[in-house]
Amino acid sequence: MDFLMFFLKLAEWLVYQLLANSCYRAAMKVKNHGFFLLRNHPSHKSPHHDQLPLFPTFTKCSLNKDQETLVCDIQNTLLLNSTSFFPYFMLVAFEGGSILRAFLLLLSYPLLLVLDHEVGLKLMIFITFCGLKVKDMKNVGRAVMPKFYLENLNLQVYELLASARSYGIKVLVFTRVPRVMVEGFCKEYLNVDDVMGTELHSFGGYFSGFVSSAGVLHKHKAVKEWFGNEKQPDVGIGSYGLHDQLLISQCKEGYVVSKEDGKRSARTIMPRDKYPKPLVFHDGRLAFFPTPLATLCMFLWFPLGVLLAIIRLCVGIFLPYPMSRILGGLTGVNITIEGCDYSWENKNKQTGVLFVCTHRTLLDPVFLTMTIGKPLTAVTYSLSKMSEMISPIKTVRLTRDRKQDGETMHELLSEGDLVVCPEGTTCREPYLLRFSSLFAELTDEIVPVAMNTHVTMFYGTTASGLKCLDPIYFLMNPRPSYHVKVLGKLTKELTCAGGKSSHDVANYIQKKLGDALGFECTNLTRKDKYLMLAGNQGIVEEHGKSKKIIS
Repeated sequence: MDFLMFFLKLAEWLVYQLLANSCYRAAMKVKNHGFFLLRNHPSHKSPHHDQLPLFPTFTKCSLNKDQETLVCDIQNTLLLNSTSFFPYFMLVAFEGGSILRAFLLLLSYPLLLVLDHEVGLKLMIFITFCGLKVKDMKNVGRAVMPKFYLENLNLQVYELLASARSYGIKVLVFTRVPRVMVEGFCKEYLNVDDVMGTELHSFGGYFSGFVSSAGVLHKHKAVKEWFGNEKQPDVGIGSYGLHDQLLISQCKEGYVVSKEDGKRSARTIMPRDKYPKPLVFHDGRLAFFPTPLATLCMFLWFPLGVLLAIIRLCVGIFLPYPMSRILGGLTGVNITIEGCDYSWENKNKQTGVLFVCTHRTLLDPVFLTMTIGKPLTAVTYSLSKMSEMISPIKTVRLTRDRKQDGETMHELLSEGDLVVCPEGTTCREPYLLRFSSLFAELTDEIVPVAMNTHVTMFYGTTASGLKCLDPIYFLMNPRPSYHVKVLGKLTKELTCAGGKSSHDVANYIQKKLGDALGFECTNLTRKDKYLMLAGNQGIVEEHGKSKKIIS
């Protein structure tokens, strides 16, 4: 009974505190709002002050070598349309946590609209980070977030920061959002010297979901603590928000990013060729920017998408190629075919044709088979058991032992046509990785095939997730598209039989496929991809043996 009374008293106290604080905040907002309305009323304006003094726009900022420091925020300043950081929290919740965590965050959105900004931020932090591994957050920050930050980076503000770096000015970012969400991107892509943000509490390698004892970072106070009472930052850039106004008021010169300059437009969107660093690799399943409305549409689509993916799989597995292409199109799969010239098909009866493809997803050989309309054999460096079971074509695993793989592929070519992806792993962006030259040593019957995909909701590849779900996620898209362009067979003079080295042949085909797709050729490899996205070389230990993880 005593325990029950204590519990009731505690609940009453909590309700009182919540109501009292909420009412107090509401009263203060009304008071301030009324004050500003009254102050702006014509009858209360001073004859000597027709308008409030404002900081000039950042486009009028002129930097010089005498200046030492520049401070700004990433929210509402460096990023476009970032009044709410909800989409970036959703990325962490979905990619670093789970679909359930992401759903809980979406359910909290109506509550976030009515809560005080600081309380709402703490709620998003709790739902997103409670129980999340610190390691998973680092992976998301390294492999997922940069793509979305770059796509929303304000070109004009970035150019100002780049100009500051060219003058040797130290650039510091002060932000209220968790430091772990932005620090990696700011330092690696923007060359920022230091990032101060809200610190999160963690223990045993897991986030607790609470902010540290210092609480949510107040930018103007953090600037004072950083510079001390005797120094000031030379330049400050912020938005018209109260916290940013307090931040730049601490600086010798203050500039603002107007609402127009903070919106997506032709002059503010950063084109790919102006990215601070080329975005070759990125990970994660979400192919769209998860705003609340877009995320709601995704969850509404998800059950139907799973059903549709199963139907599309069954169509590809059980029906003949011509019929599967027609029915696949009726279910929304868009297949574009170019350059299917089969004049080379019957020229050589002794050995099969080697199709050399760009590698976009695990389904590349399947869509090529549907395009040509006859069975092909695909060689892969690794494949999940599930992918092997649902594959409608024959697949053979390679070992990455050059001699053994060469013998295996030579034997398969004697039995029929073969498909190989010499990049060794998938790449989502318009780049081609370095081609392995092994295929060029096997035959002079080589047909390059340029393949590309387009998705709107889910990516069908992953470096750190469950590879067995790759085909499912790709087929869950409302209208996934595949572009297949079969180029002409290489003439004998361009193969090893014509005196070319295997490396020359591989480089020539890579360039030819790159030109066909409008992609840039690189010397990056599978190892580079996994070092960046997963922090390893794509190798796991299993039963004391070294085993390559799935491409």
